[in-house]
Amino acid sequence: MKQPISILPAIALRGTTILPDMIVHFDVSRERSIKAIEAAMLHDQKIFLVTQKDPEVEKPELSELYQVGTVAYIKQVVKLPHDLLRVLVEGIERAELLGLEQEEPFLKAETALFEPDGAQYTKSLKEAMFRSMQELFQRYCMESGKISKDLAAQIMNITELEELISQIAVNVPLTYQNKQKILEAVSLENQYEVLAAILNNEIEVLQIGHDLQRKLKARVDKNQRDYILREQLKLIREELGEENTADTAEGYRQKAEALDAPQEVKDKLNKEIDRFKSMNNAAAESSVLSTYIETLLGLPWNKKSEDSTDLKEAWKILEEGHYGLKDVKERIMEFLAVRKLTSGGKSPILCLVGPPGTGKTSIAKSVAEALHKKYVRICLGGVRDEAEIRGHRKTYVGAMPGRITAALSQAGVNNPLMLLDEIDKTSSDYKGDTSAALLEVLDPEQNNHFNDHYVEVPQDLSEVLFIATANDMDGIPRPLLDRMEVIEISGYTENEKEHIAKDHLIPKQLEVNGIPEGKLKIQTSALRKIITLYTREAGVRGLERKIGQICRKAAREIMENDQKKVTVNSKNLENYLGKARYSYLMANKKDEVGIARGLAWTQVGGDTLQIEVNVMPGKGELVLTGQLGDVMKESAQAGISYIRSVADKYGIAPEFFQENDIHVHIPEGAVPKDGPSAGITMATAMLSAIIGREVRADVAMTGEITLRGHVLPIGGLKEKLLAAKYAKIKQVLVPKDNKPDIQEMDAEILDGLKISFVDNMNEVLHEALA
Repeated sequence: MKQPISILPAIALRGTTILPDMIVHFDVSRERSIKAIEAAMLHDQKIFLVTQKDPEVEKPELSELYQVGTVAYIKQVVKLPHDLLRVLVEGIERAELLGLEQEEPFLKAETALFEPDGAQYTKSLKEAMFRSMQELFQRYCMESGKISKDLAAQIMNITELEELISQIAVNVPLTYQNKQKILEAVSLENQYEVLAAILNNEIEVLQIGHDLQRKLKARVDKNQRDYILREQLKLIREELGEENTADTAEGYRQKAEALDAPQEVKDKLNKEIDRFKSMNNAAAESSVLSTYIETLLGLPWNKKSEDSTDLKEAWKILEEGHYGLKDVKERIMEFLAVRKLTSGGKSPILCLVGPPGTGKTSIAKSVAEALHKKYVRICLGGVRDEAEIRGHRKTYVGAMPGRITAALSQAGVNNPLMLLDEIDKTSSDYKGDTSAALLEVLDPEQNNHFNDHYVEVPQDLSEVLFIATANDMDGIPRPLLDRMEVIEISGYTENEKEHIAKDHLIPKQLEVNGIPEGKLKIQTSALRKIITLYTREAGVRGLERKIGQICRKAAREIMENDQKKVTVNSKNLENYLGKARYSYLMANKKDEVGIARGLAWTQVGGDTLQIEVNVMPGKGELVLTGQLGDVMKESAQAGISYIRSVADKYGIAPEFFQENDIHVHIPEGAVPKDGPSAGITMATAMLSAIIGREVRADVAMTGEITLRGHVLPIGGLKEKLLAAKYAKIKQVLVPKDNKPDIQEMDAEILDGLKISFVDNMNEVLHEALA
């Protein structure tokens, strides 16, 4: 328990700590401290003295002060020239700093005195502590020689433990940090332990110093001052186990001579080694130079790994590691073929663009394995500082090379496969534009002289095989995109997901969860149900999580019930994964007026959109609901303008658009929707509602509409066609200009779908309206 709180003027001491029973004077120059002394003198001459943690801080706050200080009595104040005060104080009691009631014009501290130590110490314990403290003090006096014989005798004549500890703490020259430790020890036993530890440490340091002095005296002549200093420095380094600067520099020189690097690099190294050799090891720049030299020595300047040119083995590795991804595999095989024919050549810079979970990152590992290249990965997601790429100038504190240089050092060769992951998620701010820094890295015409700010010597990156990954091409700046060869990886079909799960995901999860082979069987029917009803994604990441969930539950069954084999089928799947999470919006069972089916691209694949239109008496307004974006709203406006332009053809009265409101709604109103590809779908649904003709339920469509009724091409066609297949759509209307995209698709995607190419709205309406 502490005594009641009292408010006292306070002084923050710099580099000194006042203990109870200590009589000491110190000079005061800060205005706040002078006013605190004046306030104390006007009251009861009591002041609270507390030490600040950092002596350099001019106006310390509460957090910058120690929590325990000393209540002192001001015995004398003397004014000195230059607005200085010399104050003589006597420490009375230690107290805890609870807070600062005010900070200006002087510090006022809320303090609480500590209650007297209420612990009961046995007579024998106090006697043991007393004798031990006397012995430590005697040994300290013998080793240090800083305590006069009279003072030592006076302290040794003390008969009370409390007084002995207090007088030793006051009279032994200790650092303010050690005195603060003693001050913060409240109980008698704690004070004894802290002071004993400090004295033991001081004695040990003094003994080591004496040993060093004795060794030096035996080695050198007292009058050779310079020689003594050199030998003393050498001996201290020997005791600490540190190498001599000259020896270290010589080691660097030998490594530099053996380094396989351009002459420019060797010249730079020798120049820096000469500087390092002539520098004092204690200088701050010495460690900076040492780190820089070691960085240059650690880089693989001309060190290469032998690339594989075995096309058959490479194809086998790519086929075993990944199902599908035909474009990527063929591009790698082309690169290998060219490499073999030319015995070299520039490495391509590939950019794999596709939704999450489609295998972009893992394909890079397979490519590295197929080429027998070292593999290093750099994650660029959220990188905002240009120095992360180009490195920091080595003059800065804590400077380091950029991520490209660090990755080369990690690989140990100058021709690794370097994966630049999430290149579309770099950002720029006041520290620089990260994507602009990557231009030099990824430009085949420039990267043979890449300049890292830390290394300061051009590096050749032309041998590096760069593979970048991105989720969205729109996030990559155009100049950067122009330097890369883009390969789009679209979502997997149900059949592809099924193959991937059987060949890769299930064996992997069985191994991860420790399930022996043959103990768990996931039937094909259950696998298809997981793909369609439990995951909605373009990739297979969610599918792998669901398989892992089944494996964990199966492992529990095997261990708890001692089952020999667990079989998961479509009937008992809910026992492992719960109720199905998704259901695709299936094709309507019958043709309806004002309802058309559109196709949309999302980050996790394709989806279908049911666009509903109602016509009602009103004032000629067009109402759009369903959280549509600006582009989608403009498509609806373009669609109604087209319908009004062909109203005569369909027998629509001129006054119809002034006397009726048209309401367009897309369900799932909480989900934001945007893009121009729903233009022909909205126009079809609106015309159907206006003229009362039904839209075919088995038809879906995608395409942008113009005011004149032309149909413009769209993107994400593969994902949209997959969504149509899931929804059991029979016919899909596709812009005529997208015909090359259809021709490049696998037959598996198009199987069961009738693709009709349309060039204008007349063709759309001919196919869509019943």
